[in-house]
Amino acid sequence: MSSKMAVETETRNGTLVFAVNGQRFELPTVDPSTTLLEFLRSQTPFKSPKLGCGEGGCGACVVLLSKYDPVHDKVEDFTISSCLTLLCSINRCSITTSEGLGNSKNGFHPIHQRFTGFHASQCGFCTPGMCVSLFGALINAEKTNRSEPPPPFSKLNVSEAEKAVAGNLCRCTGYRPIADACKSLAADVDIEDLGLNSFWTKEHSKEEKISKLPVYDRNHEICTFPEFLKNEIRSGITLDSKRYNWHSPASVEELQNLLKVYEGTEIKTVVSNTGMGYYKEIKPYDKYIDLKHVPELSILKLDQTGVEIGAAVTISKVIEALKKENQHDFYPRDENVLRKIASHMEKVASGFIRNTASVGGNLVMAQRKHFPSDIATILLAVDSVVDIMSSHQFERITLEEFLLRPPLDFSSVLVNVKIPSVGKVLPETNTILLFETYRAAPRPLGSALAFLNAAFLAEVSPCETSDGILVNHCQLAFGAYGTKHAIRARRVEEFLSGKILNAEVLYEAIQLIRATVVSEDGTANPAYRSSLAAGFLFEFFSSLIDGSAEISNGFLNGYASTSMAKCSKLGQSNVQDYSNKIPTMLSSAKQVLELSKSYYPVGEPISKSGAAIQASGEAVYVDDIPSPTDCLHGAFIYSTKPLARVRSIKVNSKPHPDGVAAVISYKDIPELGENIGSNFFFGSEPLFADELTQCAGQRVAFVVADAQKHANMVANCAVVEYGMEDLEPPILSVEEAVKRSSFFDVPPFFYPQPVGDISKGMAEADHKIVSAEIKLGSQYYFYMETQTALAVPDEDNCIVVYSSIQNPEFAHSVIAKCLGIPENNVRVLTRRVGGGFGGKAVAAIPVATACALAAHKLHRPVRMYMNRKTDMIMTGGRHPMKITYTVGFKADGKITALQIEILIDAGISPDMSPLMPHTVSSALQKYDWGALSINIKVCKTNNTSKSSMRAPGDLQGSFIAEAIIEHVASTLSLEVDSVRNVNLHTYNSLKSFYRDRAGENLEYTLPLLWEKLAVSSSFDKRVEMVKEFNRCNKWKKKGISRVPIFYGVSLRPTPGRVSILKDGSIVVEVGGIEIGQGLWTKVKQMTAFGLNTILGSEDGDLLDRVRVIQADTLSLIQGGITGGSTTSESSCEAVRLCCNILVERLTPFKERMQKQMGPIKWDTLVSQAHMQSVNLSASTFYIPDASSSSYLNYGVAVSEVEVNLLTGETTVLQVDIIYDCGKSLNPAVDLGQIEGAFVQGIGFFMSEEYLTNSDGLVITDSTWSYKIPSMDTIPKQFNVELLNSSHNEKRVLSSKASGEPPLLLAVSVHCATRAAVKEARKQLLSWSGQDGSESIFQLDVPATMPVVKELCGLDIVEKYLKWSLGRKN
Repeated sequence: MSSKMAVETETRNGTLVFAVNGQRFELPTVDPSTTLLEFLRSQTPFKSPKLGCGEGGCGACVVLLSKYDPVHDKVEDFTISSCLTLLCSINRCSITTSEGLGNSKNGFHPIHQRFTGFHASQCGFCTPGMCVSLFGALINAEKTNRSEPPPPFSKLNVSEAEKAVAGNLCRCTGYRPIADACKSLAADVDIEDLGLNSFWTKEHSKEEKISKLPVYDRNHEICTFPEFLKNEIRSGITLDSKRYNWHSPASVEELQNLLKVYEGTEIKTVVSNTGMGYYKEIKPYDKYIDLKHVPELSILKLDQTGVEIGAAVTISKVIEALKKENQHDFYPRDENVLRKIASHMEKVASGFIRNTASVGGNLVMAQRKHFPSDIATILLAVDSVVDIMSSHQFERITLEEFLLRPPLDFSSVLVNVKIPSVGKVLPETNTILLFETYRAAPRPLGSALAFLNAAFLAEVSPCETSDGILVNHCQLAFGAYGTKHAIRARRVEEFLSGKILNAEVLYEAIQLIRATVVSEDGTANPAYRSSLAAGFLFEFFSSLIDGSAEISNGFLNGYASTSMAKCSKLGQSNVQDYSNKIPTMLSSAKQVLELSKSYYPVGEPISKSGAAIQASGEAVYVDDIPSPTDCLHGAFIYSTKPLARVRSIKVNSKPHPDGVAAVISYKDIPELGENIGSNFFFGSEPLFADELTQCAGQRVAFVVADAQKHANMVANCAVVEYGMEDLEPPILSVEEAVKRSSFFDVPPFFYPQPVGDISKGMAEADHKIVSAEIKLGSQYYFYMETQTALAVPDEDNCIVVYSSIQNPEFAHSVIAKCLGIPENNVRVLTRRVGGGFGGKAVAAIPVATACALAAHKLHRPVRMYMNRKTDMIMTGGRHPMKITYTVGFKADGKITALQIEILIDAGISPDMSPLMPHTVSSALQKYDWGALSINIKVCKTNNTSKSSMRAPGDLQGSFIAEAIIEHVASTLSLEVDSVRNVNLHTYNSLKSFYRDRAGENLEYTLPLLWEKLAVSSSFDKRVEMVKEFNRCNKWKKKGISRVPIFYGVSLRPTPGRVSILKDGSIVVEVGGIEIGQGLWTKVKQMTAFGLNTILGSEDGDLLDRVRVIQADTLSLIQGGITGGSTTSESSCEAVRLCCNILVERLTPFKERMQKQMGPIKWDTLVSQAHMQSVNLSASTFYIPDASSSSYLNYGVAVSEVEVNLLTGETTVLQVDIIYDCGKSLNPAVDLGQIEGAFVQGIGFFMSEEYLTNSDGLVITDSTWSYKIPSMDTIPKQFNVELLNSSHNEKRVLSSKASGEPPLLLAVSVHCATRAAVKEARKQLLSWSGQDGSESIFQLDVPATMPVVKELCGLDIVEKYLKWSLGRKN
């Protein structure tokens, strides 16, 4: 990008001018394709907006945009996605980032303080975007005429506070503390409902709690629009189109002329550019035309004829207009329809997208590119019309006709859309007008494309000749189900019009809908989408049919028996209840923990170290480091074939001929170097494919260019020519790997040992299940910060690499090998990681190595920030598995023997996969199987290498155990909880299965947790309540499940160094990496504890004087890998040993000083020690004692869910967790780890589909297709208790791990869903005239909406109606 910033008082005509955090920026020229995010991150010091996805799908890049209206002297503030906003579009606007709200120098904003105090930031990468999203809602609430709340609060209400961040993703926290931080600013918050924080303790009164919150002072809020910019706006200057290739026509005529003049050139017409989030740009455009300033396209007019919406009007503006109370000149019927349209629009995308995305842009994408639009569907149902401008002609056509036409050519423009007045077309009579919209999507509140959307309008009236309801007229629209565009179901409309509704008519209508809503070939889940259409139609009309009281429950309300009363009540309900369909978010949570003062300040729930600067955006991640002079940017070209010869790689650098510096492949590796990209204990993986690519997603080359955007574009357009001759077919499944004996070796000490006599156990069994199968898929890490590194050549053939990595030591070694240089020529630095979860252990090494190789070759700094799609395709993820088991058991459910065979897909290289047999079997042994025989094979396939992901193997092993228990219970028709109970370990059986890791009898706390949670969660009572609910409800079913977990961990050798500086401040280095798990926080606490023994009584503690610094592989060697949940413990112990050494050195010195001077303060002691040459730096290498280095962690969870039988949607109603943390080193950090891990587990079990094509290439490669949990999908009630047991004297200050084990507890959500599905199947079979047995079934992982719905019955509506008709006959 060519840009020159100047701060001048006079602006040249037509120059791009804007403000960022009150600073003025003037750009004489700029590439019009430059996004605001690119500019902020590369040309300003404001790095808080992050690139998380580049699609507007995560919220990491959110900033506040402010516009000034000189006519009304008003400032409009709204949040936007800076990764999609083009820089030229913000001319004369002001931008506020999180640094602009507050910072460490000028003081933090109350929002930053709340996020810090409520422990709402872990890795911190998403936090600045969250803060700005909340600020946007807050500043707009303050503009309302609501009454002034007390000082700590704002005018926000709880609902607005939660929804403010509904579109922001977080992979670490589990969202609960974020919701609390947001709600703490709301005027209507129940202060007692807010969770653990650093402001108050539970002993404080309500008044004290309020007084301790950081004050929000609305009178001293920041100015979002600086005065100097207002003067520039009054001049009304638009951009110089010649300099910027950016046109801003001020009339339709001007727009027409531009389209005519530039016919044949690459033109992009834009309003907000949000469409780029879905349809990526693969080529640059010559000219951009901004439509925002064309008056005809910006009209928003509401009157008795209907609503006219200009094509450039944003979705948010439309929602605001349609929701306004007391619309003048409106027919009452219109108010209801328009509010429901607005309500549905609130589920389209997220707030920061709706704020700029235009209604016209959405419709044009639907028409031109077949985008699965919600807006097209709901507007189609109300007979909307559109105005189109072609050449010099205007044309008005129906929206339906517009969608059916060939794609709109680029010389034509959609001008507006008109929603006609329903009240005018269907005037008030004795009829009732019904209108409803529907969508089934993975996320209730938006930020997810629908599987199907629909909108129905019907005019009904009581039949004059019979006691029934007559359908006078109806309009039925369906969309997003795998078709080119939304449709009107004309045949169904015609069939229903004039009919008296009854079960038979509705059944026939549904049959017609099935024939009408048919997905195109290649659409995922076509039968599910068709069933949704049937379900929505049934839901809309069923309350009007005779006998509707029989199906009364939940959303299908019964009405009075007479048709008129039925009509009247339904009409009222239809008007009044439109807001009730908006899903509510998190309601409440409770945390129970017991604090220990034994090792103060260890054990205190202090806020995470660095949380405030994470919130303000001042925390520096690798990609925040300013680019050195002459820095280049890299992007990988990867294979799309699983096994093929690489004949050639053709790179088209034509778009940027001067931008591409090099294309690096295995041929560019130095003569003394190796083609090595990563290495672990079990083997290595090449940096690049040589003549043969081994899997789809393998690196084949590295494009280096002058900008990251150019490198990405060139890599994306690269053409790799493949050859397949003389090659065997690739191995793409574990079954094929077995056929061809393609396995990785597993060291004997990682291979599970049998327990007991399997033959004897099987002989003792009353029943057997033989050769049952389970399949488990993969999961993507979805760290918010993608893989990134910066390599800088240094003197004397050295290289410095900044890497976001969990494993700097291994990267250090690999880089040296690849470059063919000594290891002391390499230095790897890691300060913090924006989320890792195992994905930045081995998979980050080739990123650092490729940058180092390019920098070494080109003698220039090289950096890379991998785009999300490439990251998802190349990184690997969790191990898929195929499991076959035979189990023997008694009539009471007691299992006597389990024989199990597991095939693990490791991918093309060993990575960490040989560890998997050990971890899978460890978690699997959580029940007393009597006798156990495990045969595990680690399969080598032509898929991407799988690596460790949070709780690797343990998560799958724990699920396998639960699946077997569930299968046994189903076979015996027993309650699952009783089967779990009878198979729980006694201490004796625990020792048989876990041997030395079982620990002492007192350490086995699982039985205590099991019973304790049953009481605290009211488990038995709720089981009965669930049964009663299921008896009374036909279309929603609940399930509840209690599940235990066992998780084995091992401490590893870890280095540490503590140095006391001359002023008494302390600097600490540890081998562990801060990845969001609070390692630095615990280390600071341990340092303060370790040195507190030599403090004077007036010194206080040293906590605030400790700083933990970045990992440096030349400063502190043998750092090892950060993973396995014990790095914090090991690092703390290493630091404690260092402190012991320092105390040992300082104690005699202090005693001598005290004899001379009396009581001595810390600062004086340290100063004197420096002068007397006392060594104030201590290093250690902590090596755990073999007898206590491994131990077991225990936890129990109760989860309750509700399943919607018409859509398959699962809502997690309540989760109760109790977890044994030992003596927690920091309960706030551990609580955050528990909640975050659990929610990540919900993702694995319920929503995250990591799918590949037939070549093994990942196809769920974006935020559009891969759905991690969001604020609206976490438990509505989320209760966590830490059992602060102290039976672990051999542990590090009696503490236990918390990072990974709680992930396993999320299986309870899957099990609860299975229980609900079981009830649905029982009901379905009873409608079919069968005995009501729920049958044995398998609920896949993840249990997505289509999976759940299929098990509940894709034809459930038809079955019910047939059953209903049969009962009448």
